[in-house]
Amino acid sequence: MRPHLAVPLAIDVQNLSKTYREGLLFPRVHPALKGVSLQVGQGEVFGLLGPNGAGKTTLIKVLLGILHPSRGSAQVLQLPAGSKGARRKIGYLPENLIFPRHHTGRSALYFYGRLSEMTDAEIRKREAELFELVSLSGRQHEAVRRYSKGMRQRLGLAQAMLHDPDLLILDEPTDGLDPMGRSQIRDVLDRLKKRGKTVFLNSHILQEVELICDRVAIMALGQLRAIGTIDELVRQHTDDSRSSLKIEVIGNTQSIERILAEVPNLSTAVPHSVSPIVTEGGPEALTRIGIASIDQPGADAVVDCLRSHQISILRLERARPSLEQVFMNMVNTANGDVAPRDPCPPR
Repeated sequence: MRPHLAVPLAIDVQNLSKTYREGLLFPRVHPALKGVSLQVGQGEVFGLLGPNGAGKTTLIKVLLGILHPSRGSAQVLQLPAGSKGARRKIGYLPENLIFPRHHTGRSALYFYGRLSEMTDAEIRKREAELFELVSLSGRQHEAVRRYSKGMRQRLGLAQAMLHDPDLLILDEPTDGLDPMGRSQIRDVLDRLKKRGKTVFLNSHILQEVELICDRVAIMALGQLRAIGTIDELVRQHTDDSRSSLKIEVIGNTQSIERILAEVPNLSTAVPHSVSPIVTEGGPEALTRIGIASIDQPGADAVVDCLRSHQISILRLERARPSLEQVFMNMVNTANGDVAPRDPCPPR
């Protein structure tokens, strides 16, 4: 049963399965998708995560109409996935979009615009705005073969947006880009969201997903393992009462180790590290303490013990569990998991 949603759906997948048959004499059945159900609200930036072989690409191909499901249903913007009406409303950026080498940025945009059945006048009306949006103004007459990877990726985004689609499906949009390139792609996606567009992106760069996405879904072995906001997933699938702790103090490593030995249970029950901080000619010895997982009372005990010995604390950082920890938990326990409910449906 579909959850009650307060916004129209951009994507509605219900009990979707896709099975491949391999071999002629002794055919084997390979289930790529097994009963996947998820909904994406219009105006969301939604991330799809999973290891290689999780079924992400198969799901995207079903949404685009490249593959037909074995069972279940998929709708895009209230239209059957793969229908001509649905395809007209989708912009797609594949993982490795290769532009013909003879094209300039402008002629490439015209080429893909004509594939989308746009007229030359419609393309001319959109091109200046798009080159500005993806930060390629002034570079549209250069040969694409001279573009950096980040420029080609942004041009790929421009072609996906050319016919002003309501839904953009992006496959690894920041893969292989430097920090500047990833930041520029994030800026474009943020502007698209402000315009009310829906973005469905597949990525393996978890830090990028945390920065961009409203909600995420994690897949493994063809099944949906978790879905919700980052905060919901962290609370549900990690021990949110524990986090890592990093402390930088004034003092040599040997004395800090002796002091930490007085903290109850720390030396035996909680893995931790104590290492010197190398400084350029600094007069004082500095030490870094790292504790991978500790609760608040334990962190308080460490700080209290250091201060009781008049140790000066220069820096203290406590980090909550991350999306990466959720992801690893889901993937490592995939064989025993069942498809989850959506803890935070689109609003």
